[in-house]
Amino acid sequence: MNSAQFLGITTFAYMFSTLLYVAMFVFKIKRLGKFTTCFTAIALLVQTAGLGLRWQESYQMGIGHAPLTNMYESVIFFAWAIIVLYLLIEWKFKTQIIGAFAVPFAFLAMAYASLSKDLTKGISPLIPALQSNWLISHVITCFIGYAAFTVAAGLGLMYLIKETSDSRHSSNDKTLIGSLLPLHQIEDITHKTMIFGFIWLTAGIITGAVWADSAWGTYWSWDPKETWSLITWFVYAITLHARYTRGWGGKRIAWLAIIGFFSVIFTYYGVNFILSGLHSYGSN
Repeated sequence: MNSAQFLGITTFAYMFSTLLYVAMFVFKIKRLGKFTTCFTAIALLVQTAGLGLRWQESYQMGIGHAPLTNMYESVIFFAWAIIVLYLLIEWKFKTQIIGAFAVPFAFLAMAYASLSKDLTKGISPLIPALQSNWLISHVITCFIGYAAFTVAAGLGLMYLIKETSDSRHSSNDKTLIGSLLPLHQIEDITHKTMIFGFIWLTAGIITGAVWADSAWGTYWSWDPKETWSLITWFVYAITLHARYTRGWGGKRIAWLAIIGFFSVIFTYYGVNFILSGLHSYGSN
């Protein structure tokens, strides 16, 4: 089997994982929990094998490089990072209901990578700007941050659903919404996930600046990608600052997690396909 087959299997596996997590939530079938987690972990291993094979295939073609160099590969790694982070959160906080709000993002990313005609799926030689040892560190740090913000957005959506239901009806564990985590716990996990993502995005911006200096002779050039990365950084910086200094929480943090996610998506996807700049190679 080649990398494309492994990654194709991953797409269907994440779709099945999504259905399992949603079924656990909608029908409150707690006994599915361990099976769903194990299945998702196996799907992650299959995707990891697919990424490893793609890396190996690039060396067999004589153009060896990490599978992180174009939009197709980055979307796959984005999905991989979401699942890794989600499974760590599930292990840390001993809750699986978050999977219904996090795993669908990984499935949608893999489905987009598999079905989109805009993405080049072949393995190509690196252009000069990407021939740097900073490539792996920059991409990995940025996408771990993106994945954390994606999970935070899912948690923000969970909070809003729970809060709206609780404000209209008395909380009842027998109801569908009653099976969600308590509001204070959702808020706490959202906040911690945003801090985690903010640290990694900051590292991504720093490694990108160092890489830019070696590739283009300047640490910062106000390229659209750089500008939107900074905007996204400020969205989360302001959010975290407001929480520490003004005690913002609840619906405000939930909405800011969702708004921040849209900023992440435009920084990641929109800039590559809508705006032209030094990072335009990312769409190829």
